[in-house]
Amino acid sequence: MALLVFCVLVVMAALSGAFYKPGDWYDRLRKPSWNPPKWVFPVVWTVIYSLIAISGWLIWKDVGFGLILAVWIVQLILNAAWSWLFFGLKRMDFAFWDVLGLWLSIAVYMLLAWPVSITASLLFVPYIVWVTAAATLNWSVWRLNIDEV
Repeated sequence: MALLVFCVLVVMAALSGAFYKPGDWYDRLRKPSWNPPKWVFPVVWTVIYSLIAISGWLIWKDVGFGLILAVWIVQLILNAAWSWLFFGLKRMDFAFWDVLGLWLSIAVYMLLAWPVSITASLLFVPYIVWVTAAATLNWSVWRLNIDEV
């Protein structure tokens, strides 16, 4: 039952990406040559969101709610905010600062989780790698379209 709660929380965050979609505005922006094709994003995020839910559940199972899960919630909020900032508000600059905070919260979570559950910490490795790429893409698109901000 507890795993289901973590899954629901993650789905709620993921809905931000489903609600605030790239659309025509994003299609018209200049992007770097290494921009992934559109189909990659939902595939990667589905896997990552699953790992986020399992990781949070493992920590909850071992130590309950505390600092580690508070950081887990912060990263989830920052994750959900990104789509709203980038696609909803069309603020690539705000989204970039959000994704930096997201990256930092992921790293802090991984460090705090490590002594409790190495597995929970390692489940965030694909997440931090993907967010690193996403932050770089966010920066690149922002810089290429600075006149849009």
